[in-house]
Amino acid sequence: MFNRQFIFTKKSCVIFNMLTKQRYLFSNVPVTRSLSCRVFCGFLLIPLLVLAGSAQSDTTPPRLRGFTSAGSLAQSKLETEFKTIPSPERARDWHRYFTAEPHPAASARNNELAGYIAAEWKKQGWEDVVIRQYDVWHSAPREISVEMTAPVNYRASLREDSYAVDPDTSNPRVSSAYLAYSASGEVTAPVVYAHSGNPEDYDVLRKAGIDVRGKIVLVRYSNPYSYRGFKALTAERMGAAALLIYSDPQEDGFKRGKVFPEGPWGPESHIQRGGIPYDFIVPGDPQTPGWASVPGAKRIPVEQAQSLPKIMAVPLSWRDAKPLLENMDGPAAPKNWRGALPIKYRLSGRVLAHVKVDMKTSIEPYYVVEARLRGGERPDEWIVMGNHRDAWEFGGVDPSSGTASMMEVTRALGSLKQQGWRPRRTMIVCSWDGEEFALTGSTEWGEQFADDLKEKGVAYINVDSSTSGPSFDPNAVPSLAPLLIEVSRAVTDPSGKSLYEAWKLSAAHSAGKTSLPDSDLVNTRIGSGSDHTVFLNFDGVPSILLGFEGPYGVYHSQYDNFYWMNHFGDPGYRYHTLMSTLWGVLALRLANAQALPFDFGAYASSLRQFVQEVDQRNKLRGRVDLSSLYAHLAEFEDAGQALARGTESALAAGHLDVPTANEINRRIMEVERNWLNPEGIPGRPWFKHMLYASRFTYAHLEVPGLTEAAEAKNWKLAGEQAQLIDQAVIKNTALLREAIAILAKGISAEK
Repeated sequence: MFNRQFIFTKKSCVIFNMLTKQRYLFSNVPVTRSLSCRVFCGFLLIPLLVLAGSAQSDTTPPRLRGFTSAGSLAQSKLETEFKTIPSPERARDWHRYFTAEPHPAASARNNELAGYIAAEWKKQGWEDVVIRQYDVWHSAPREISVEMTAPVNYRASLREDSYAVDPDTSNPRVSSAYLAYSASGEVTAPVVYAHSGNPEDYDVLRKAGIDVRGKIVLVRYSNPYSYRGFKALTAERMGAAALLIYSDPQEDGFKRGKVFPEGPWGPESHIQRGGIPYDFIVPGDPQTPGWASVPGAKRIPVEQAQSLPKIMAVPLSWRDAKPLLENMDGPAAPKNWRGALPIKYRLSGRVLAHVKVDMKTSIEPYYVVEARLRGGERPDEWIVMGNHRDAWEFGGVDPSSGTASMMEVTRALGSLKQQGWRPRRTMIVCSWDGEEFALTGSTEWGEQFADDLKEKGVAYINVDSSTSGPSFDPNAVPSLAPLLIEVSRAVTDPSGKSLYEAWKLSAAHSAGKTSLPDSDLVNTRIGSGSDHTVFLNFDGVPSILLGFEGPYGVYHSQYDNFYWMNHFGDPGYRYHTLMSTLWGVLALRLANAQALPFDFGAYASSLRQFVQEVDQRNKLRGRVDLSSLYAHLAEFEDAGQALARGTESALAAGHLDVPTANEINRRIMEVERNWLNPEGIPGRPWFKHMLYASRFTYAHLEVPGLTEAAEAKNWKLAGEQAQLIDQAVIKNTALLREAIAILAKGISAEK
């Protein structure tokens, strides 16, 4: 047995303090004189006591982050039982049900699915099941046409081919090509090829003497990647009359490999539908920016909505784009602008086209389904899980794979609850609506419950698409990255290895390296484009995004369906099941942890790197004083490491009582919220997180206020933004030191 009677001397305290570098415990923590050296030494020596007395047998599971040894044993047993429940067969059944019909937002089928999910969650034993309605400015096509009128006539089909091997491709309810929130209008004008439609592409055209004002601009979806809404905004700013976006086979077609139905890549008629709202400025319902669009909510005039485009836009297959491109006779396109079509890519020429877009706009109800497992000990601390339900057509990958995995998570957790188990914290699951249009349902829900989330939100775990292949590609705020790595060791990949081992191999291969350190596994650079956006950027809730990826060239087309998943994405539904297992175990760890398993030392390290990159890239030295920020980041890192060491040591020795843990957890939950600036980042006040936002392309953007000010060479504003971050770092360091003092006091009281 482990003997806990020890004699502490002042000398041993000082030596151990030096070894562990926990200088805050003696010099910077505001503790009372009654906390003697004996108490501090008892706290500091806990790691040594654990090493001396916590040897485990081979059959004893390792202690989990955030749990005592006894708590780890109980949690491991719970997780073992949980992992036996998710089933590939059940995942396939769910997936077939959700992909049986097209179900875009506001469609009758999508609304039926909301009721179906709610009914299933009730059957599974979930509590407080409710369907919340949000009234949203919605966009749907009435009439869309694209026709080349010169030098020859060609009318784009704007439809996708059917294949006998896949009956779903003959479903008459599949829509023709359209882009949600396109403006309505009609124009006949010359066509100009503008590569990917990014600002630098228009610079190339300008240098070639080509003016796009009043013209129809034809661009590619991905080369390099940018969100279609950014392409629309850029074309609008350049004065173009209309925008056509096509999928070149170089990115997602025959240049990559076999195409549907023989392979995973897009055939000649595949069309990437999508929305083009400017939700990188304000996501959600365009008429209720910053507040929930519940029935009866105030609404701004549509003309004032910042997220609505003023340009017509239509997506094309490469089959429909090819006649436009091959009939151009103007200047040759630069080499890096050339795609995989067997033509000579040109910038402009004799091609004239007629584009007509007639969109029906109206206020329509979107439905978010919500359910809970109320926490038995900490009901006012929330673990939120979410996946969006709406799809452009069948949504085989996006999002129905995620929906199928979610239903297996809820079935497994419901089964545990019906056996008498209850989580320590409340678990909330949501089926979002309207994500494809403007991240809508999650945004409205996050705005409606913003005050609750800022007080109660522990973490949000998002799964958009479960899988399009076998490569694990998660994102997380840095404080949760170590937990994600730990959990990956506890679940089994279909290869038979642990997910951790399979992940390490695939990540290293993708990076072109033989191996990667754990610190490089989790992507901590989080952009936008999915339902985590409101939680992280508006509410300050630490977020994790989970997904498996692979060859996938049918995004947002009718070929993203049940056939594609069963033949290419996940035959056997093993990765669907792995996602259910991973998602559930991760949620269980957060829901049941005695001390919330956040690592703020890791957060500080990432934040320092973010600032250094902006500093070096924009040569801030001499223009913006970052010395105070760098110094305070070092203190924040030390405090984060000290809290993590102290908490884990106390847990290992069984010296963390419930009241102390609750007080520490409350402060841990405040850290992410302290990164919020109520005024928001300059120019985009909806986005309030000082460390995370996205570029207009949806790509990640760290320390956004500082970065955008520096890139604009607005040094005064950059200095102000750096100071705001500095103040938040100071505030969070004080919070962590306060938690350390509470921990020391709690250990003293227990002894």
